[in-house]
Amino acid sequence: MTVKTPSQKSQLKRYEESIAQDGLRLTRQRKHVYEVLLGRQDHPTAMEVFLRAKPEMETLSLATVYNVLETLADRGLVRKVHLDSGSTRYCANNSKHGHFTCTQCGGVMDVPLLPGAELEKLHQLPRGYTVTTQEVSLRGLCADCRKK
Repeated sequence: MTVKTPSQKSQLKRYEESIAQDGLRLTRQRKHVYEVLLGRQDHPTAMEVFLRAKPEMETLSLATVYNVLETLADRGLVRKVHLDSGSTRYCANNSKHGHFTCTQCGGVMDVPLLPGAELEKLHQLPRGYTVTTQEVSLRGLCADCRKK
């Protein structure tokens, strides 16, 4: 997989810096799995990442993919996305955004958050509570499924 867009190149550079900074090796497997995630913004599961990566790297194992995804998530290079009770999905988009899941086809897409949107003001938190992580998850029908 070849990284194409300036954004993908920037993300790949950030990946290389983060991995090297932590004293980890820049292995071919790590780079390849990250490039697979950058290649399509469709929030794949670990198994989907494995199936996409395997043809170009026959020696890659599913266990390695899981380990790489954990390493990337621990460094903030990818986000784990938990939708309902399904498998964890992975997202390489590090901008502030939510996710829209089509209830018919199961597709997942990024939904940009408006600049300045303060989601913590939408909820009345108990006194002394602090929000450390926000996840916006919307469900409905995508444009294609709505037309059917």
